[in-house]
Amino acid sequence: MPIRGGTLSQTTSAPASFAPALPRLTTTVPREYVHRAAVAEVLLTGWRKVEANRFRVWAQWPRGHSFFSPLRGVQHDPMLVAETVRQIGSLLAHAEFDVPLGFQFLMWHLDYSLRPRHTALESTPAELVLDVECSEIRRKGRSFGGMRYDVVIRRDGAVAATGSASYTCTSPEVYRRLRGDRIPGTPPALGAPVRPRRVGRRSPFDVVLAEEDAPGAARWRLRADGRHPVLFDHPVDHVPGMVLLEAARQAAAVLSPDPVILPTELTSSFHRYAELDSPIWIEAARETAAGGRNGPATTVVRGHQDDELLFTCALTSIRPRNAPAPPGDTAVNPSE
Repeated sequence: MPIRGGTLSQTTSAPASFAPALPRLTTTVPREYVHRAAVAEVLLTGWRKVEANRFRVWAQWPRGHSFFSPLRGVQHDPMLVAETVRQIGSLLAHAEFDVPLGFQFLMWHLDYSLRPRHTALESTPAELVLDVECSEIRRKGRSFGGMRYDVVIRRDGAVAATGSASYTCTSPEVYRRLRGDRIPGTPPALGAPVRPRRVGRRSPFDVVLAEEDAPGAARWRLRADGRHPVLFDHPVDHVPGMVLLEAARQAAAVLSPDPVILPTELTSSFHRYAELDSPIWIEAARETAAGGRNGPATTVVRGHQDDELLFTCALTSIRPRNAPAPPGDTAVNPSE
């Protein structure tokens, strides 16, 4: 079975002593298949069909990234797991289920669970093999309408993470009817960002939470800056789901004793489109950590817009391995 995408092996029929086999050649899958404008943001490198509704996908995580940077220089950012799972859904829709480019996708849920030992930073990029099983496939006549898929991510043969997601997709014509030919109004002012150190960041540009209404309120307004080259890789008419997940991660960081957190488990559900021209409010509550101050802790995050529930997310986080104890309020990710 040929491998589609960019992972190929080439050989020659000439005697090996005169013409050695060429090395494996690797590139990314088409950026359009994963809904990215920048090739640098494409994480998937190839795929093939194993059997009906089961696929094998290849991916690579870089050792450095402009936004999903390593946690304290020792651990891949777990949001790479979420983005990898997201990209799989659109890849398979276009490449295997014949969804035309230009169709619109609506994510309903995205979950992951990772094993820190197998997602640690090493001396080379992380080369990953992903086994994907699709289920609950929806069809409208002969057209594909959406599905659920479950993913097992392996690195060097060991399970590094698992994940799942579900989505529906619609044609441009149906999407326009669903959105009512909505013309977005003026986006709300971004507001002053939470201090970057409080969310494990250095640059205010990477902060997606505005300062709280009141100290200790655990309630923030979303800062959806359309100029951000990663969170807003291309123009959209709504706030992308990955921006909401980043807001959940940053809210959990604010409530953590150490703002550089490693979310080992994440479950999320999305209930409606997040509009660009109306304030989105992020609220979070942190459960008591098992094992004391430095043990795993779960933070439940909810987003509301126009008095309606927008999304929910629960993150269970630990401190990155080999990370020193935070020096008071100055804890920051030195790799950023």
